[in-house]
Amino acid sequence: MTPLALIRHGPTLWNEQRKLQGQTDIPLSTLGIQRVNTWVLPDKFKNYQWFASPLKRAQKTASLLGLKTKTEPSLIEMDWGQWDGLTGQQLQEKYGAEFVKRKKKGIDLRPDGGETPREVRNRVHKWIKIIAKNKRPTGAVSHQGIIRAAISLATGWNMINPAPEELEWDAVQLFRVDLNGNVKIDQLNISLISNKKIYPEPR
Repeated sequence: MTPLALIRHGPTLWNEQRKLQGQTDIPLSTLGIQRVNTWVLPDKFKNYQWFASPLKRAQKTASLLGLKTKTEPSLIEMDWGQWDGLTGQQLQEKYGAEFVKRKKKGIDLRPDGGETPREVRNRVHKWIKIIAKNKRPTGAVSHQGIIRAAISLATGWNMINPAPEELEWDAVQLFRVDLNGNVKIDQLNISLISNKKIYPEPR
């Protein structure tokens, strides 16, 4: 089975403000750059072929890790449409009970003008199937939505219930993919931290 290592980008100002962050091209914050500078990629991943989302926050994270990456459009974050840049509180105030009802759709939640997590999962799965055919250990610097999609592919998670595994974001999430593109979890939360100085957890 082909190893697939996924890393989420470092924090941005929108993460720190707890805003939904989709395809708006927000760069790493000063804090985010400091945080990623504490990361060290474990040696076993250094010979992987590496890809990155086209968004600045992923590209910068990859650069700070010293990775040479190919840009892969399929790895872009979920399109949150008109919800992009809003906080959960702002959405609750705008939609009221309708927002609660829509959140219960889980993987089929569609923000106004955006895409569903299922659609994200489908586009990510197409890329994963290509990786599987190439049989080469692969890594990607991407986004929370992409890693959630991989978890869903591996476990059948519907995103209505809590995630089956609690993820840390200063970490590599390692999966394995068979020749048919079926995804399995290998090891989660492989630490990237070399300096134990604690920064606020990104959202």
